[in-house]
Amino acid sequence: MGLKHSNPKLFPGDIVEYPRNKYFSHFAVYYGEKDNVSYVAHLTSRDSDSKLPLYGRALRAEVKLDPLEMLGDKYKVNNMLDDAYPPRDFHSVVKPAIDDLIGCKVTFDILFHNSEHQATSFRYGVKKSAQIDRIYEHIMPSWKKLFDEKKL
Repeated sequence: MGLKHSNPKLFPGDIVEYPRNKYFSHFAVYYGEKDNVSYVAHLTSRDSDSKLPLYGRALRAEVKLDPLEMLGDKYKVNNMLDDAYPPRDFHSVVKPAIDDLIGCKVTFDILFHNSEHQATSFRYGVKKSAQIDRIYEHIMPSWKKLFDEKKL
């Protein structure tokens, strides 16, 4: 899933994917350069990481601007929804949306508002998470069986 850092050509508004493990990645939006440093905007949790696996939510999260390589040296451009949704104009729509949210408290929810949801919301105006959709494909058949048997 992940690519070794190969200095892909980045354009403001591109979605940058940082593979974390076999199943999950962290997502950000390329913001551009400031003082010769490349930056990305991303949703980050301020709660203890130990709370996320237990509850899947972090009430203290925010959109933050960080240097591109601070989030990892392995990343790739993944504008995954370009075939389904037109990317929004970076300078007139995406950048102002990022600037408005930087430092604001938001709720992180692994199923409904994770870093991939935030990145697709910035780029396309639509919240989507392919990694969560893949998980649903695996758990929904077992849930359906439990619902049908009235055990859930």
